[in-house]
Amino acid sequence: MKPRIKLAETRPATGGVLALYEQDGAYSINFSGQELMHSKAAASEKLLGKLGGESLPKDQPSRLLIGGLGLGFTLATALEAAGPDASIEVLELAPEVIDWNREHLQELNGKCLDDPRVQLQVADATAVIRKAEPESYDCLLLDIDNGPVAMVQKGNATLYSKSGVRTIKSVLKPGGCAIFWSAGPDEKFAARLKQAGFQVKAIPAKVHEGAKRAAYLLYQATK
Repeated sequence: MKPRIKLAETRPATGGVLALYEQDGAYSINFSGQELMHSKAAASEKLLGKLGGESLPKDQPSRLLIGGLGLGFTLATALEAAGPDASIEVLELAPEVIDWNREHLQELNGKCLDDPRVQLQVADATAVIRKAEPESYDCLLLDIDNGPVAMVQKGNATLYSKSGVRTIKSVLKPGGCAIFWSAGPDEKFAARLKQAGFQVKAIPAKVHEGAKRAAYLLYQATK
């Protein structure tokens, strides 16, 4: 096996080190030595994008927000499932991650950034959602940090709080949905979604396509 190569790294203002690695044609992003995502273990990110794209109305313009670019798998599958009139906003807090997708990950998913339906923004998803107009989105896909248990940036936890969930509901159109990636079951978070009036569905998600069991969960909350 070939050695692992560090292609790039950045030090976020919030602390820690975010780094991009390549090994035998596979890519991973690590935070302070802990792996956040890997191109060979992206089945859950792909499912997240697929569900989001499929949830959009196909006979009219639609608006989808993706919180977190990562290695681009959620964006790629959302584009595959979405119609030609979809507008897909991708919010990424670290500009370097966008640069990595363009420079190092072109053959992975980097070309998706050039799709005319995509709007890229270097921004905090929590802040953007708070400032959004009521009932302005058909779907929100939130694969931020480590799910409801924030690992990289503690401020991300507010997105999953009672007030954060209420804000998310307010920016969704009637019948719209928010889908949250979670590293595992989180009954307290599911309860907060239900208390806010969402219809909640917990969808098992595999680590990789060939896995026999699901390790992660996607919480789909429909307004």
